[in-house]
Amino acid sequence: MLKVIILTIFQCLLLASGQVCFKFAVEKITKFQFSWVWFANLLTNWWLLASGILLITATVLWGFILKHFPFSVAYPVTAFAYIFGLLAAVFIFQESVPVTRWIGVCVIIIGVYLVVK
Repeated sequence: MLKVIILTIFQCLLLASGQVCFKFAVEKITKFQFSWVWFANLLTNWWLLASGILLITATVLWGFILKHFPFSVAYPVTAFAYIFGLLAAVFIFQESVPVTRWIGVCVIIIGVYLVVK
């Protein structure tokens, strides 16, 4: 049971990290222009590449988890991706998060605990 929890939490970290990189990537993308320069800038957007690598890795790991562990345990643990996303919003993007969202995080943690117990 511990193995599926650890793997799924790691998968959630990869997923959230990929989304953080994707946010950085789309912030660097300029308004679409049908030009070589626009496509060259897109292809050399390292945040976009990092995002793709992280998200593909998360997907491959998710496939492994689905193949080897019960879906009824693994899927609820993916709710940790929301927690990691919220933490990224606070610590990386300096967003203010209202108390109601922190309460939601606590509810998620309690719910995941009850599922894996």
